[in-house]
Amino acid sequence: MAGWDDLEAIPTVDAAEVISKREELDRLVQRVFGTEDGKKLLQWMRGAYLENPSWQPGADNSYGYWREGQNAVIRDLEARIRRALQ
Repeated sequence: MAGWDDLEAIPTVDAAEVISKREELDRLVQRVFGTEDGKKLLQWMRGAYLENPSWQPGADNSYGYWREGQNAVIRDLEARIRRALQ
């Protein structure tokens, strides 16, 4: 069928470019959160979000999903910092 060819096309991805961009972002996050102020901010974010319950009995389930999304941001930042320091 005409017009459907693009749906079967295999996207081309330059893996080296993807890795390079990820490493660049990892280093940026490490530089920002590697400062004294950045460390204090990340520590506050961890305490305010990650170290609090994601859900409590009686709360709507969507609250837990929302809170886990917040936690995922902190986990992503910490993972990027670890990768940049390797």
